[in-house]
Amino acid sequence: MKIATWNVNSIVARLPLVLRWLDEAKPDVLCMQEIKCVEDKFPAMAFEELGYKTAAFGQPSYNGVAFASRFDIQNVKRGFTGAEPGDHSRLIAAEINGINIVNVYIPNGSEVGSDKYIFKLNWMNRLRLFFKERYSQTDPVLVCGDFNVAPEDRDVHDPAKWVGNVLVSPRERASLEQIRAWGFIDAFRLFTESSGAFSWWDYRQGAFQKNDGLRIDHIWVTKSVAERCQSSWIDKEPRSWERPSDHTPVIVEIATGKE
Repeated sequence: MKIATWNVNSIVARLPLVLRWLDEAKPDVLCMQEIKCVEDKFPAMAFEELGYKTAAFGQPSYNGVAFASRFDIQNVKRGFTGAEPGDHSRLIAAEINGINIVNVYIPNGSEVGSDKYIFKLNWMNRLRLFFKERYSQTDPVLVCGDFNVAPEDRDVHDPAKWVGNVLVSPRERASLEQIRAWGFIDAFRLFTESSGAFSWWDYRQGAFQKNDGLRIDHIWVTKSVAERCQSSWIDKEPRSWERPSDHTPVIVEIATGKE
């Protein structure tokens, strides 16, 4: 089973690119972030024409997460239990072909020390508690999405340039590590140890052409899923297409007896 994650940066604006990639890459499941539309505006029919079922959790103009799957999408959970003021549409979870998939769009944080930065840290803590309360480490769980954190310096094109900035700050990395320590393994790092592999590049200053990027989009799995992982990679090609998202898909391939 091939599972992908992609911050599409508006499903309405990028729909032709997303459909093109689905047709070419043929993932079994695509987890999308930043769809930037409410569920009623989500183009489910376009996905159905390619053989995908969908489930979305959106809001007007900002944020939003969604699944497109060749398998049934079961036991859908939208958002955290116990909504809080200012909550965004940033988490959707479901059971798909025997795996509990949690699709997240972690807040950007804007600037270290800002209110949005504190909101990000609090949101990440709520995500850690979400796993603790909902799952066991022995369950087949996969969490993926735009984490908006580069976990290590090897995930940053120029670590010295990024010192003191959001996405790489010590508090963000520590918060992300607390989530990972619940029981996750970075699927990409099972197969690639080297630096220079990125999933996001700024639109400005030819960042993509110079490979001045960050690896902030991730797929993490619990041990029982990691043992079935066959490969994981970043597909840079869609970032080179016309009017692309600033992110590109990350994929994992998992052996399963339920296909």
